[in-house]
Amino acid sequence: MVVMKMKFSFQKRVKLAQGLWLLSWCTTVASAITFTLGCILKMELRRRAEVMDSGNIHVVPNTLMIVGLASLGINYFASKICQDALDAERFPRWKNFLKPYFAASCFFTVLMLLAVIMSYAMKGSLESSLKVGLKNSIRFYKDTDTPGHCYQKQNIDYLQMEFQCCGNSDFRDWFEVQWISNRYLDFSSKEVKDRIKSNVDGRYLIDGVPFSCCNPSSPRPCIQYQLTNNSAHYNYDHQTEELNLYLRGCRETLVSYYTSLMSTIGTGVLSVFLLQGSVLVSLRFLQTAMEAVVGKENTEIETEGYLLEKGVKDTIMDLHQPGRCTVPHICLCSPPSSTLPPQLTSIASDQPVSDPFFSAARSTSSSIPTVTYPRTGSHPVL
Repeated sequence: MVVMKMKFSFQKRVKLAQGLWLLSWCTTVASAITFTLGCILKMELRRRAEVMDSGNIHVVPNTLMIVGLASLGINYFASKICQDALDAERFPRWKNFLKPYFAASCFFTVLMLLAVIMSYAMKGSLESSLKVGLKNSIRFYKDTDTPGHCYQKQNIDYLQMEFQCCGNSDFRDWFEVQWISNRYLDFSSKEVKDRIKSNVDGRYLIDGVPFSCCNPSSPRPCIQYQLTNNSAHYNYDHQTEELNLYLRGCRETLVSYYTSLMSTIGTGVLSVFLLQGSVLVSLRFLQTAMEAVVGKENTEIETEGYLLEKGVKDTIMDLHQPGRCTVPHICLCSPPSSTLPPQLTSIASDQPVSDPFFSAARSTSSSIPTVTYPRTGSHPVL
């Protein structure tokens, strides 16, 4: 059964080719935007690579860049095909090209849809990546003289000031790590010795945070040390007072930022996907409508265009089993000679047979006289 069969007059074919040519160039521009969006997302993720643990989150921008480039080529060739569709003599040269072209186009169009789905479903993997990455970054905050971690402190400080956040989940994450290097600790001080001895791992832990956690909007001077000691500060209660620090964790802030960015990109790419699908459907109608004109003297006749020559199920089966007979009752495919009995094989090949019954039958049929008719050929006279 033909799917979505439509009739096209000569004027409709011309309008379809012209409109499709314009649509393909618009989609080409949209494909370039898709590639650009993938590059932007890639750069944004690389900017924060030091606070991310897994590289799987780069699948989305990589996919967007691939489908963007592929879509550029798809729509370029679509515009060329539309130009040649206006000339029945030039269109046949695309005949052998169109089948692999449609296969590749459908593959990359589906891949574009998967990129849209992944951009919306990426929040979970992004959050888990940031959770581990931020934890390690805070742990290496003090290692300013260690190769590979020299700029970790600078990156974390810039991150906390830019996104107005503090710690991984909140500012209390800084209480669990030693974020002050031993180079800047006075080990002759009793307080330092007591704090190191009181810790099982021998780390210098304090209830304080780096300066980058301070909120400049607070009217009170920043309190970044002894945050849980009420007596250390005048008119201060850490349990009831709103601290002059950023209370939101950096993981939550970054997840919100990237989720918003990818949702915007996903919406844009979804629009490109719809345009790309419209180009392929319209081009398929144009192809099937023009194939009926090829070889005809009158190229202005009305033709039929369709999306699929057979049903969806039969089309899928044909892709898996090329040459499959879809109508078994009228299929005239002959079985291989190896499956025939030896007597029938001998008759079909006009070779002598050893079976006397078949030999007699052959000799009897050959002795029957025949009469020749002008139109129907030779028939035995019974």
